[in-house]
Amino acid sequence: MTAPARARGRPRTKPAELRREELLDAGQRLFVEKGIGATSIDEIASAAQVAKGTFYLYFPSKEALLHAIQERFVSSFLERLEQAMDRCGPGRWRLRLQTWIRTLIEGYLDQVRVHDVIFHEIHQEYDRHSMSNNEVIDQLTTLIGEGAKAGAWTSEEPRSTAIMFFHALHGGVDAAIADSKKVNRAKLIRSITTFVERALNAK
Repeated sequence: MTAPARARGRPRTKPAELRREELLDAGQRLFVEKGIGATSIDEIASAAQVAKGTFYLYFPSKEALLHAIQERFVSSFLERLEQAMDRCGPGRWRLRLQTWIRTLIEGYLDQVRVHDVIFHEIHQEYDRHSMSNNEVIDQLTTLIGEGAKAGAWTSEEPRSTAIMFFHALHGGVDAAIADSKKVNRAKLIRSITTFVERALNAK
């Protein structure tokens, strides 16, 4: 057997980043299917086709894995929002705001089960400082602040405004989900967008 043939016959070790993503995917899938509390590290390792010891090379605990899943979810969500606004082009502030709202609502509805499991299934003590670590609110604060400077709307306190809008949007979508098995997305987006634009006195 030639050296190249022997090399081809050896099992290839997956890159660390790919292995980590597979553990994240397996954990998220099992958390949604079974619940976080009912899912064991053994099951996550098995679903990712790795030994239990390999799991611990990447995550010290199930809680650490959950935190990484949350971070990945938020990062992907932010990228989706940013890309949607970029397609509007610079200076089109009202369209950027409308697009941000629509993309947020659609993204939430598309992943509501995953969102609810990874952020709300495990009770976390209320922390008044949590708003300072919310990157979605950071993004909205920047949008509102820059739009106000450009004269597209009025906002003396972009950060406070963004926090109130974030909770209003979250509550509005949750209420729509609770009220109907099939949410009328167009109507919901139109209603929330109108509320936000009127509150900002958008021009």
